[in-house]
Amino acid sequence: MSKRQIEAVIFDLGETLLNFGRLDKDAFFDKALLDSYDYLKELLQPVGSYRAYRFFHKWGIRWHLLRSWMSGNDFDSLELLKGYGQKRGFHLDESQWEELHWRWYQGLSEVAQIEPGTANALHQLSGMGLKIGLLSNTFVHKSCLERHLESEGLLRYLPDRFYSYDFDYRKPDVRIFQEVADKMGVAAERTIYVGDRVDNDVEGSLAAGMLPVLKKAYTNEKTKTPASVQKITTIAELPELIRQMCKIPCSQEKIKQQSICKER
Repeated sequence: MSKRQIEAVIFDLGETLLNFGRLDKDAFFDKALLDSYDYLKELLQPVGSYRAYRFFHKWGIRWHLLRSWMSGNDFDSLELLKGYGQKRGFHLDESQWEELHWRWYQGLSEVAQIEPGTANALHQLSGMGLKIGLLSNTFVHKSCLERHLESEGLLRYLPDRFYSYDFDYRKPDVRIFQEVADKMGVAAERTIYVGDRVDNDVEGSLAAGMLPVLKKAYTNEKTKTPASVQKITTIAELPELIRQMCKIPCSQEKIKQQSICKER
């Protein structure tokens, strides 16, 4: 059977490149509330009582999550923070707004794990002549996510990064996969999408014409996966899988031997 031509690999983020695992959401929410509140107090902002701060954010975030679920598109959490703060008379510059957002996110960055060999795998894929991208369903602003990726040494391998809050739709809507492929300058049919969710990642990318690869995670432990879908346990396994089943722009073996790319 002939191999499929591949020109790009796009990754999901959570439980794919960054592994957060099963979280105590209430505990992390409480920590985020306290950290963000303390930061605003440090900046002498009119934040009011912690009790009122907690009540407003608890129900405000729930409302926005519900509205996001009903509408099918994500909100930009940094803009949400700014809107809240400006109504309450906060005066922050852009770097302070981003730091406030980071205080909300920081607890997640502290528990996230990166599998051994992930950075090397991304380096190999780039060396194979493949375009590398990121597409994540998220309301967390890129300033936080990219700060986290930078701290883990992964950001430089992901030149094309896309977040659902910048779109009018999110995974598994085929339009977001197709639009991202267009922005990267590749055909969806020549793109691999790697993710942990069968519903959002596998089914969505497959419907868009991409070649899905499912990464093992707790999010798909009891989920039925189409028999034809390739599976990996870690990102480190991906380069060899692609070499075996796909045609790629540059063969690393030829690069080593000839220092040029002939497979175009």
